[in-house]
Formats: sequence, C-alpha cells, structure tokens
Amino acid sequence: MEDEVSLYTTLKEIYFSIDNGDRQLLEGYKLSVPRYYLLRHIAENPGITLTQLSSLMLTDKSNITRLIKSVETEGLVCKQKHQTDGRAISLFLTDYGQQLSREAADAHDSFTSERFSPIREQANGILDELVEIKTMLENQLDQQKESPAPPVEMTGSG
Repeated sequence: MEDEVSLYTTLKEIYFSIDNGDRQLLEGYKLSVPRYYLLRHIAENPGITLTQLSSLMLTDKSNITRLIKSVETEGLVCKQKHQTDGRAISLFLTDYGQQLSREAADAHDSFTSERFSPIREQANGILDELVEIKTMLENQLDQQKESPAPPVEMTGSG
C-alpha cells in the first residue's frame, strides 16, 4: 500500500508542477488554465456544444457556462444556434479569439516541449506506462459508476 500512496503522491505533485508552470506561462496571455483549454478545445472543434465541451474539460455545464460568459464578454467566443438541435448552442472563436488561442497554444507547446526535453529519450516508455495507469483508473471509475458503493455511515460521539 505504501508504494501505491507514494505513486499517487508523486503523480499529484507532477500535476501541480505542470499546472503551476502553465499558470505562469498563460498569465502573459491573460488566460487562466481552464480558459486556455476552453479556447483550445473550441479552436480544435469549431461548433462544439456546451455539453461536448464540458465532457472534454471534465467539468459540469454550469462551470462551462460561467467560463463561456467570461470569454464571450471579452470578445473571444461567440455563440450560435446549433444547426440540427434547436436546444443546443454551438461555440466558435472570434477572429480575436482565434489569434489569442493560436499564440497561446504555440507558446504552450514550445514551453511544454522545452520543459520535457531533459527526458526526451525516456518519454515514449514513460508515456506508455502513464497511458496504462490512466486507462486502469478510468476503468475503475466506470466500474464504480455501474455498481456504486453504499454510503458510509459516520459514527462518533456527540
């Protein structure tokens, strides 16, 4: 069990280090990490719906709606009625949003490449193992959704 906890702790610390670097880089573009990925997903999927975007960003629609309002106010994103589903809204980047997204994505890709260059030779092996871990964790979550554990009763004095 100690090895699993150490692995979890190390992966979490790596995530925080990556996220901190991203935050520092993206501050120069006046973007938070979630806003950057929101723009990047819309750039890669013009016409994406709020539901599709929330799925890609692993968050709920209310968070996406809040982010969309923010970037829409700044003139980065525009909404249009979906072509086939009258209830859905399609999202597109404005010209300004495309420019900012492209500049930030280019900088982010270069920054990421530079950060990981010391392990370039080991990257494929590490990536294969991380993909295996990711797949295992996703499978466990899917199994838990299918048969959720019963609620834990809290006992104590008081």
